[in-house]
Amino acid sequence: MKTKLLSLLLLVTFFISPDLFAQDADKFLGYWLTQDGDSQVKIFKAKDGKYYGDIKWLKTPNEPDGTAKLDKNNSDEKLKKRPVLGLQILKSFEYNAKDKEWVNGTIYDPKNGKTYKCFIRFKEGDEKTLLVKGFIGFSLLGREVVWQKEEKLRE
Repeated sequence: MKTKLLSLLLLVTFFISPDLFAQDADKFLGYWLTQDGDSQVKIFKAKDGKYYGDIKWLKTPNEPDGTAKLDKNNSDEKLKKRPVLGLQILKSFEYNAKDKEWVNGTIYDPKNGKTYKCFIRFKEGDEKTLLVKGFIGFSLLGREVVWQKEEKLRE
């Protein structure tokens, strides 16, 4: 009897677990205010099952002359004329259920035109605070910033 019950429990756990992991993985979808409070990023899940993030709001979207802020610090000349508003800055993140982190992605910083390897996780015990760490080479040699969850797109 105990063996059958244990087998049933394991079988149920096997079929339920992927859904639970997906729920955990999707908890960081939505709008996030960046550390400096000067931009808002919308994180979404794409058809490829990976996670991406676009800049959807800028505190100062235009230059003093009224023209849109452009990606002028990008090292690729062809990309320097694209607007910062709408720019995809998070790319190709996958959820690591064991460590409860989004990994194997990159983050682009339009302020300096550089792309970094990156991983993202919630602050322990706080699903409204993201810790976003960009780095080159080893994650020990990087910079971590804090993003705050927001309920909707800023105007």
